[in-house]
Amino acid sequence: MSVTPPGPLGDPLFGNGRQFADDPFDFLRACADSYGDVVRLDLGPRETYLLTNPADIERVLVADAERYRKPQFGDDAMDTLLGDGLLMSDGDTWQRQRKLANPSFHNRRIGALDGTMVEHTESQLADWRDGEVVDIQLEVARLTVKIIVSAMFGADITDEEVKTVQENLEPLGARFEPDPRRFLIPNWVPTRENREFDAAIDTLESVIDGIVDRRRGTERDPSVDPAGSEGVAVPGPAGDGDGDLPMDLLSVLLRARDRGEQTDENLRDELVTMLLAGHDTTALALTYTFYLLSNHPEARREVEREAEAATADGPPTAADVRDMAYTERVLNESMRLYPPVYTLFREPKLDVKLGGYRIPEGSALMVSQWVVHRSERWYDNPDTFDPDRWAPQRRSERPRFAFFPFGGGPRHCIGKAFSLLEAKIILAEICSRYELGYEGPDLSLRGSLTMHPNHPVPMRIRER
Repeated sequence: MSVTPPGPLGDPLFGNGRQFADDPFDFLRACADSYGDVVRLDLGPRETYLLTNPADIERVLVADAERYRKPQFGDDAMDTLLGDGLLMSDGDTWQRQRKLANPSFHNRRIGALDGTMVEHTESQLADWRDGEVVDIQLEVARLTVKIIVSAMFGADITDEEVKTVQENLEPLGARFEPDPRRFLIPNWVPTRENREFDAAIDTLESVIDGIVDRRRGTERDPSVDPAGSEGVAVPGPAGDGDGDLPMDLLSVLLRARDRGEQTDENLRDELVTMLLAGHDTTALALTYTFYLLSNHPEARREVEREAEAATADGPPTAADVRDMAYTERVLNESMRLYPPVYTLFREPKLDVKLGGYRIPEGSALMVSQWVVHRSERWYDNPDTFDPDRWAPQRRSERPRFAFFPFGGGPRHCIGKAFSLLEAKIILAEICSRYELGYEGPDLSLRGSLTMHPNHPVPMRIRER
């Protein structure tokens, strides 16, 4: 047995960094096809190992999760952006923040947010006109920003603030696109990229500060929770005391700060994390879903049929969209082909054995949704759009972690239920009224914190 996993040769200075940066998606798939379950990569200052077997991924994310932690890559840009929010924190800090956030994502509260999701969707659709072309990625991103701020911050966000958020996502995302040269340039060097990144963070923080200022003094007012009575009836975190209290995330965090359990920095980190992660992944899932439906009219017509049923008696509710079984298959297939989060990283706290190889403490483990979701080992014709592969019998034939768009284990995405409800309600509202036709080039992708189209996604709106 080889002590070191196999892997591709790299160049002397950048290792495999240039290959990864040129096309991370084809590069990772080629590595998995060529080298098997565990692939050694040279992507920077530390050894990186790509895991491609669902059994190994399940061990890392679930069964042996306590043996792994979020890695630190020697690049403080991520810390600058997200700090100790839920995505990046670890250990006791993560445990504390997760417990605080849990009531905001209670199933009963999430289900009661359907009206908020409908209201914002219908408001945005009121501006659509038959025959016009819209960038669907931009449209759904604007919508999901408004929904996440309303649902989780208990506040409204102005159109100007939404525009400001969108304008600053590009320099934020650019900072995390693969670039092997970045390790050679300290973050304090005033390059154009670093200056634009820092300015974007300052601007984003100013938007969040404005929202917090508008909410100060209302964190104990039940009327601010858009989930209504169902929301305030959810048991709060330890320390909240008795009585009905709003359980939107901002209210929860403000009360924790008043108790001395949160600092202003903690508050900032969680709100930035929620604003960015809470809207971007859902917006991308919807973008890719509309793209796929445009190219597969039979699937689109079935989604339209379910959308019509869900809206037959009025605006769709959480109960209505639960019956949209085929739409859920379409969403799953979209997230399989185009997972918004295309790779996760973990770091072993001690030497571990995976796939028959010793993986040293402190190395970086890469578990890639993109690679596993498109593997011929787990899917017939993996590059083909086939919603029926999510029929119960076919789904049960695959390993559990052959599909993990929301991660898994203790650190699975806290917003999974929220995101799926939001996506189905938006699909029900749009597909019951409009047919969207893609009018852009062949879809190309770029990697950053999430997987984005490398160009606008123009859709022509046609009333049904």
